[in-house]
Amino acid sequence: MKSNFNQPQRQSLFGVLVIFLESVFQVLKATWPIIVISLLKANTKSVLIGFLILAVIFIYLAVYSFLKYRNFTFYIDDENDEFIISDGIINKTKTTIQLHKIQQVNIQQSLIQRIIGVYALDVDTAGSDTKEGNIKAISHEMAIALKSKLLENDGRKAVGAEEKVSELKLEDNLIPFIKINLLSLLKIGITSNYVKSVGLILTFFFTIYENLHQAGAEDVISTERFEGFVDENSLWYSGLVFVLVMFSVVFLINIGRTLLKFFDYTITKQKGSLLLSYGLINTKSTILKPEKVQIVKVSQNYLQKKLNVLEIKIKQAISAEKQDAKSLIEVPGCTAFERDAILKLLFKKLPEKGAIMRPNFRKLVFSIFLLIVLPLTGYYIFGNYIDKIVFEYAVLVIFYVVFCATVLFFSFSNYRLFINENHIIKQSGAWDIDNDIVEIGKIQAITISQLFWHKSLNIGSLTIHTAGGNITFQLGNFDTINEYVNIWLYEIETSNSNWM
Repeated sequence: MKSNFNQPQRQSLFGVLVIFLESVFQVLKATWPIIVISLLKANTKSVLIGFLILAVIFIYLAVYSFLKYRNFTFYIDDENDEFIISDGIINKTKTTIQLHKIQQVNIQQSLIQRIIGVYALDVDTAGSDTKEGNIKAISHEMAIALKSKLLENDGRKAVGAEEKVSELKLEDNLIPFIKINLLSLLKIGITSNYVKSVGLILTFFFTIYENLHQAGAEDVISTERFEGFVDENSLWYSGLVFVLVMFSVVFLINIGRTLLKFFDYTITKQKGSLLLSYGLINTKSTILKPEKVQIVKVSQNYLQKKLNVLEIKIKQAISAEKQDAKSLIEVPGCTAFERDAILKLLFKKLPEKGAIMRPNFRKLVFSIFLLIVLPLTGYYIFGNYIDKIVFEYAVLVIFYVVFCATVLFFSFSNYRLFINENHIIKQSGAWDIDNDIVEIGKIQAITISQLFWHKSLNIGSLTIHTAGGNITFQLGNFDTINEYVNIWLYEIETSNSNWM
């Protein structure tokens, strides 16, 4: 089937349903505490009024969804090499995206879109403040054809749209370059993201409690059993039970999140680029171009090293207004062999750790002062002059000091900057050892700084700016930093690499 994108066209008619269901989901997400409390505490008349209000809201959303669909059009202006999207109900907007600024085009499918049988297409640009394109409901064939058309802007000889479709349809039959199996995903789920998961759990419960508190329904969640359990048992036993329960919940959340997000993760070579496809409920397909990669982070902790798995996070060029996470591409559960294969394809050669730069020991001293000395001083002052009861928890203070000292020591021991002819590698971390790799030719700017009391010590800090974020190395030898900076600046000025 030949697709013509030179004339304005609408999404699939199912786009009305997609927009409506997504709007309903957002409304329910924002109001579910009120709905739950109303069902639990309100009388029959109030519940009936509530359902009538919801019905009015749903009717409004249905009309809004239809008008949103009706006024949304997109097309490609071949004469000016632009992708143009028109949108809006009352206030009409026209978004123009220059084809040469398109960084990647993602084909995605949420659970709602999968049930309906349509796909979403997102246009991602780099270094631009313009609004990006998002098409919520088109067929798979049209998504593939439009993706091909948008990404062919490098001056190559054009081929017919029908030929592109038939060519790209073969991507599903290509042999995967790398396929992350289920066992590797389980290993990553077991050994990573514990701090993030604990934060999410605490945020979730505090959010629920705050919503109930504001609605005057604290009695919906009773804390009497919890308080009774703590009173009947010792503090140590209660704390141990809490830690075990939290660990179990985090364990299950990590495994579930990893499997849902990265299920059937496959990487396929396609015309010098990488085609990444993954997802169980929300599926995603994106093309990663090596020339647009800015920073590659390789992370591995002790347990992952024993299990022979690691994580790779790839940062691409982003504009100042975008969140950094939006440009991040994760590759979980790689083996060492697969890591080397990906790095060779992204950098054309395997980055090696060359000359080493170590931080001054004062970096460790300052960290100890900030995280141990100052808190201990505050604890002592509070106990002596405000309430001596805090001294009853001195064992916890000792545990905190030992824990922080251990983390700071290993963080300092692993903090290094490696420099070779083409790459800079920053190593950091206490438990998860991160290696941030940047190609010298992709550096945008370099900042060096030195506090006045560091001049006599000949130490200073270095910040490498790229279109994908910054890499900072603190308290290294300042003369050595200046020597490398002069070399890098010369290489940047004489380089003719094109990474945009």
